[in-house]
Amino acid sequence: MKVLCYECFSGISGDMNLGAMIDLGVDKDFLINELNKLNLKGWDLLVQKDQRHGIHGTKVTVRQTKHEHTHRHLSDIRKIIDNSALETRVKELSMKIFMKIAEAEAAVHGISLERVHFHEVGAIDSIIDIVGAAICFNWFSPDAVHFTPVEVGGGFVKCDHGRLPVPAPATAAILKDIPIKKGGVDFEATTPTGAAIVTAFGTMFGKEITVKAGKTGYGVGHKEHPDVPNLLRVSLGELVSGPETGHDALLMECNIDDMNPEFFDYISEKLFRAGAADVYLSNIIMKKGRPGTVLHVICENDVADSMKQIIFTESTSLGIRTFPFRKDTLSREFETISTPLGQVKIKRSFFRGKEVSAKPEYDDCKLLAAEKGIPVKDVYNQVMAILTERKSNQ
Repeated sequence: MKVLCYECFSGISGDMNLGAMIDLGVDKDFLINELNKLNLKGWDLLVQKDQRHGIHGTKVTVRQTKHEHTHRHLSDIRKIIDNSALETRVKELSMKIFMKIAEAEAAVHGISLERVHFHEVGAIDSIIDIVGAAICFNWFSPDAVHFTPVEVGGGFVKCDHGRLPVPAPATAAILKDIPIKKGGVDFEATTPTGAAIVTAFGTMFGKEITVKAGKTGYGVGHKEHPDVPNLLRVSLGELVSGPETGHDALLMECNIDDMNPEFFDYISEKLFRAGAADVYLSNIIMKKGRPGTVLHVICENDVADSMKQIIFTESTSLGIRTFPFRKDTLSREFETISTPLGQVKIKRSFFRGKEVSAKPEYDDCKLLAAEKGIPVKDVYNQVMAILTERKSNQ
């Protein structure tokens, strides 16, 4: 399984991310050519080698060649991206990052998404940072993305609303339920753009993983610190699956009969983002014949407190049952194959070294269905037919 590993010991920003991606292997000219598909004027990309504390990496600066007074709304950003010649996947990833910021801004200011207007994030340099992040992510197309606890920094930061404490309110909202650290440096280490990249791309947070090391890239930040190198380290490697398939885990349950059922979707999303392995619901009949729902959460021991906090704050539950149990899982590998419809990621599962299943990733099938204008079931069936034929020819 190909995994991107982000070490955010000095935070993350949009330009640090671009620097790390280029240092890791993204072709600079390819990136610029793709960014030109936005049809935005008044910018250029300065890419140069630099170092912090003797560690060399790549520093990226998006320079605005003309001054802007525009405060763009979410609809303006969407129009720019939709009207570009970028790949569909890149457009979707770009909007996913912008939506993370828009949702946080809307929550902080108590307004609707349509009324959110981007200040710094709506400027050309931030648009380039965000769309560039999507282009680079699509370049590597990792199967998983791991983030260490994110350093947010300390002190105060200047913005359109005045001097605000670090992390800025939008950054704090975006990183809710994500493992963070504070005070490692005395400046804004993680920007709203950086925070949105973390939550949009991350699939694993905090806990240690075992990776077969590959290439490593360093994105150089614009500030300097006497003790901590202002760098973002990103490595590309293979996730190692050991021979042991089982480990201890937790099952949490709670009965709910007095909550709007539409809230379950939002709660499930938060639980998954905070590290839940699985979240599911089952219907029950409670006392006095009242229909109810059991919320089930499977998670690792180290995220149990985060799970409890989300359940208690987001649901109407007054109590949680927690059961330790042993969890056995198949080892998995991912492979991208070419089909007449396009490229599709395949998930293969193994038991004791023998393949027991192979199937296409639903998200890839969904994207191809939208691009080709055909039912997603037809895409899925075509890919499965290819897999079956390949297996029979082996």
